[in-house]
Amino acid sequence: MKAKITLKDIARELEVSISTVSKALKNSEEISRDTKEKVQAFAKLYNYKPNNIAISLKNKRTKNIGVVIPDIVHHFFTTVIRGIEKYANAKGYNVIVCLSEESFDKEVINMEMLANGSIDGFIMSLSSETQQKGDYNHLKEVTEQGIPVVLFDRITNEVECDKVIIDDALGAYMATKKFIEQGKTKIALITTDDYLSVSKARTSGYKKALEESGLGVQQSRILKLPSMEMDEQRIGTFLESQEIDAVLCVNEIFAVYSMRLAQSKGLKIPEDISFIGFTDGLLSKYANPSLTVVSQHGEKMGEVAAKMLIDKVESEDDEETYQTKILEPTLVIRDSIFH
Repeated sequence: MKAKITLKDIARELEVSISTVSKALKNSEEISRDTKEKVQAFAKLYNYKPNNIAISLKNKRTKNIGVVIPDIVHHFFTTVIRGIEKYANAKGYNVIVCLSEESFDKEVINMEMLANGSIDGFIMSLSSETQQKGDYNHLKEVTEQGIPVVLFDRITNEVECDKVIIDDALGAYMATKKFIEQGKTKIALITTDDYLSVSKARTSGYKKALEESGLGVQQSRILKLPSMEMDEQRIGTFLESQEIDAVLCVNEIFAVYSMRLAQSKGLKIPEDISFIGFTDGLLSKYANPSLTVVSQHGEKMGEVAAKMLIDKVESEDDEETYQTKILEPTLVIRDSIFH
């Protein structure tokens, strides 16, 4: 079976822009007869079929932005939405938010639904199932038609588009170094499997800090859960089986639950065991003791993502240039470690 040809393929083969190909296929007066004939002949030869999702998007300007996020349980995603709305609303855009609930199928359905409702582009954080499958065709179909997509937090290099992330590896490195500076030597990591881009980066930052300090990495001190869902039993069994004096958690929910378990065993925080989590949410602030966190600056990330998307939507430039913006994480010191 012949691979499906896209506007991008035609543009590359004929050395013209995607916009030129699109206009030539619609018989636009802006394009010379020679170019139109060449593009149309090539499209016919390779049996080019326009993508209907993308067409419904491209033909209208709606001042609507579609946002697809994996969940609303984690405080981080709600702060990103706040940042997107703040910037988009100021520019006269509406924001439509959909949940993939960590499901590949829901992510695809959401994209199709938003496209049919007609939006100008997507801001997305990938579901865990999408990253696990490594199937990004639903994203490629849209981007190859020239529809702007901005990925944030959970991203993939498989899709050419603008991206905005926090330096997750640096955040975990800073947190682990902080434990080491405070004399902690048996540092555990509670994270998720490496197919999640953020978890992979955070694990590498944790390992780097341990290796640099000469403590070395002990695999038995790393718990990798299959998803960001809370698994009380596995976290409980892990903490019981390890001799540890500090724990870095991939999110604040894992961290707050782990602190509660430690306290139920009569351990003092931070004297006997210290904790740091990712995401500076209300849970962290009001936990007892309050939780030291790597702040991911979700609101800032949302604003940057919205600016990147709206700039692309409103740009007259056909140049296909994409950028990945990396924000610096910050350590917010609270009572779960020594001040």
